[in-house]
Amino acid sequence: MANVDTSKLRASNRQAGRKRWGTVFIFLLLFILGLFMALPIYLTLVMSVKPVEELFVFPPKLYAVRPTLDNFRDMFRVLHQNRVPFSRYVFNSVFVTAAVTVLQCVFSSMAAFVLAKCRFPGSKLINSVIVIALLYQSSVIYIMQYIVMAKLHMIDTYMALIFPAVASPMGLFLMRQSISTVPDSIIEAAKVDGAGLFRICWQVVMPNQKPALMTLIIFAFQGAWNIQTGSVVLKEQYKTLPTVVSQAAASGLARAGVAMAAAVFLLIPPVVIFMLAQRQVIETMAHSGIKE
Repeated sequence: MANVDTSKLRASNRQAGRKRWGTVFIFLLLFILGLFMALPIYLTLVMSVKPVEELFVFPPKLYAVRPTLDNFRDMFRVLHQNRVPFSRYVFNSVFVTAAVTVLQCVFSSMAAFVLAKCRFPGSKLINSVIVIALLYQSSVIYIMQYIVMAKLHMIDTYMALIFPAVASPMGLFLMRQSISTVPDSIIEAAKVDGAGLFRICWQVVMPNQKPALMTLIIFAFQGAWNIQTGSVVLKEQYKTLPTVVSQAAASGLARAGVAMAAAVFLLIPPVVIFMLAQRQVIETMAHSGIKE
């Protein structure tokens, strides 16, 4: 009978044990981080079904003693008391969100393709400007935007909400980084076959950018859904749902329950879009490594 090297077996067992404990540690760490990130959503849901007298109990409870849906009924009642129907606010938010999401994806994709795969004077400077623009908040250029929109007579229109949100440095940077990974040989082959830049962009490059495009849709939808009119839209018929809800919730402590119900109501569409787009991203990345 051949001699078995027991030292190698013990070393292999120790290595397997370390891998097992490492997997357990990573699982526990991710589980704790998941609970930490889910806690605000859970508290928002719990606070939305608490009566007003339970919202200010100290120490605060992590559950509702007497859950109720009065906060949601009060929210809809307050919103229906405005001069404009509640359905108009919903339409404004849906229209602005859809327009911003579609236009941002289209323009960010086309501009990213040009900056990533086309060589022209000043391309490096423009790429540097895009990276620098990521450091600034939209409030920095708010006054200049307002002046430009006033000159173009866009105040109190949908365009005042849509146009500033279309130009997204984050979306452009994300798409440019993703398109940069496309091999130049594919683009050169398409040019040899007689395809123009527009056709190469949408029929050759974009079908391979589904994960980045879905990620951009998530970011664009979330930002557009939370757009508030501020000082660019004063007419009631053009205000978005987050603006009206924030106005109703800012009426004092008596409306604290309405504010919590409104937070849940505004949370639903971004969560649904995130779940749908995330599934598409995961499926695309799972099949991207399969070669026939």
